[in-house]
Order: sequence, then structure tokens, then C-alpha cells
Amino acid sequence: MTTTLKNGILVFSTVFLFGCSSSDDKANDNADCMKTITIPQYYFINNQSYSYETTQELPCDFPEPTEPELIQAPALEGFTYEVLKFEFTPDTGNNTSRLQFEIKLNNPNDYAVSGVPMLTMNADGLVTTASFSNYASVPCLEIGANSSCILTFDQESSLDLAVINSIQLLNVEYFLIN
Repeated sequence: MTTTLKNGILVFSTVFLFGCSSSDDKANDNADCMKTITIPQYYFINNQSYSYETTQELPCDFPEPTEPELIQAPALEGFTYEVLKFEFTPDTGNNTSRLQFEIKLNNPNDYAVSGVPMLTMNADGLVTTASFSNYASVPCLEIGANSSCILTFDQESSLDLAVINSIQLLNVEYFLIN
């Protein structure tokens, strides 16, 4: 009987000592735990907001995002442009100024894009960035894969609003909206 009791105690002790995981093992299990979270993001182009979501794999103890994150608007990768025509007439003789341009926007990627061309201009020392697509005859809001689009603009503005002597085009960027 004492042998049976000794064997029982030996088995119980072995199971108790080696069968249960320690808190270190649980910590290692939690360190290996990963989850995929969705991060809500948004950006603005021309005072219009666009939402965007990314997914990321993070440790299980990483807190879930509660507020959307403001990000920089994504620019078209590899984008180039060519100024075909850029002409500013400060006074047309009709109490107006006139801005005309044709700019070839190039998408070198193997996929079509939707976006907004943004032009940075210097008007008498004031540098501004804006989209002229709302008033362009060809707004280039979409560019096909490995293709181009010619942004075409021709508008007159009243000299009663402001007198501008010169406008220079400094840069063109294409920001994605999809």
C-alpha cells in the first residue's frame, strides 16, 4: 500500500510540476499573438474629403484605433507632365484677364487612375495650389493605364476682382481619389 501511495504521489508531483504551463509560457503565447486591424484614414483635396482604409497586422495587445487618421493625399506614382501651352494675358482689352493652358498629364502605370490634377502657381508673388478641373474643358479626372490626358483650360476673369500682372506655373501633381 505504501508503494501505491508513493507512486500516486510521484505521478501527482510529476504532473503538477511539469504539466502546467508557467506564466512565462503564457507571456510567450501572448507575444506570438497577432491580429489584423483596419485603420480608418482620410485626406482632403480641394476642400473635399476622401476616406481610405489600410489593414495592418499587429500584436494582440495593441489598442484598436478609435479615431480616423488624417493622412497626406496619395500622389500618382511615376507621374510626369509636359506643358504644351501656358499663356496669361493680364488685360484682354475687355476689362478681363485670360488664363489659357494645355498640360499633358502622363500615367506610366499599368492601371487606370481617378484623381485630381493640382497646379501650383505664382501670381504676382503669391504662391497657391489649386485644381482647375472644375472649369477646364478637359478636366483629366481619369487617366487610362500607360496613357495621358491633356488638361485644357481657357477662362477669363474680371479685372474688377483683382489686377494680376503675371502668373507662372511652378508644378503639377496628380492626387488619387480612389
